Amino acid sequence: MKTISRIALILILPALLSCSHKPEANFEITGKIPGVNAGKIYLRKFSNKLFVTVDSATIQDGSFHFASNLPLPELYGLSIDTTHSPLFVFLDKNDKITVDIDTADISKSVIGNSVENDIYAYFSKNEETMKIDSLLKAHPKSIAATYILYRHYSWRLSPGQIDSNVALIDTALYHLPYITVLRDLANTLRKVQPGNPAPDFTCTDTTGTPVTLSSQFGHYLLVDFWASWCSPCRHENPNYVRIYQKYHAKGFDILGVSLDKKKESWTKAIKADNLSWKQVSDLAFWNSAPAKLYGVRAIPSNVLIDPKGIIIARNIMGEELENKVAELLKKK
Repeated sequence: MKTISRIALILILPALLSCSHKPEANFEITGKIPGVNAGKIYLRKFSNKLFVTVDSATIQDGSFHFASNLPLPELYGLSIDTTHSPLFVFLDKNDKITVDIDTADISKSVIGNSVENDIYAYFSKNEETMKIDSLLKAHPKSIAATYILYRHYSWRLSPGQIDSNVALIDTALYHLPYITVLRDLANTLRKVQPGNPAPDFTCTDTTGTPVTLSSQFGHYLLVDFWASWCSPCRHENPNYVRIYQKYHAKGFDILGVSLDKKKESWTKAIKADNLSWKQVSDLAFWNSAPAKLYGVRAIPSNVLIDPKGIIIARNIMGEELENKVAELLKKK
């Protein structure tokens, strides 16, 4: 009986050892935070415009070190306070990078020994003159360049332009979630171009009552995608209020669709900005179902719809919007 037990132990022990074996680290980050001698620093993974904490390291005498096995290549962030935006760090397999974090101004932090982060830093300094197709042609295998297309350009490109830029990216990166989002976005945008019927949706208003988009048809309708936390949206709201007050009685209306997360923040902003038209939200932030349906990747964003439910224009604001509304109502 003892012999059988020993044999069983011999068979089980290697299995237990193999189960407890941790995969080798596929990257390293060695960093310094001057003036911070203790505490934690957090490594956070980027997902749908949010960062989720996946690891942490102890800060000792102003230094820290990460070495683990994570999905790569990918965008991560480093922060000592998870309530604020982190320092962007693009990681690839076998990276051994250095980071000097400036806690007073995170944008002045320095990332060393990383081609990907050098590409992103170059873009940040030259964003106003940067042409995305030129960047992708120069760096077709770069996750940073792919992210830049996804995050900084996709919202202002036509479906065809998105397709042509994705085609410049090396197929080895086609597994990245950015590529999936870009392809889905191009397909969605094709359905919501001017001349197409406005896709219908139902969402709840501030009282919890369901409101269906098509129930608002019958006059010229502006569907405004916004949020209380969006400064450009709040800046645009006075223009909407002015245009609404001037043309509402003549056949113009607005339906606000908020990408807020908290009802209190949403309703407080409605009151503060004097938004007297109907407002709806599923309080799902960037997972907002109406926003996804219309391919909204940045706010403020809007869609102008005619009385029969046909899309007339997208993303026209200020004087351009007022002129368009005046023109349409004059023809009516």
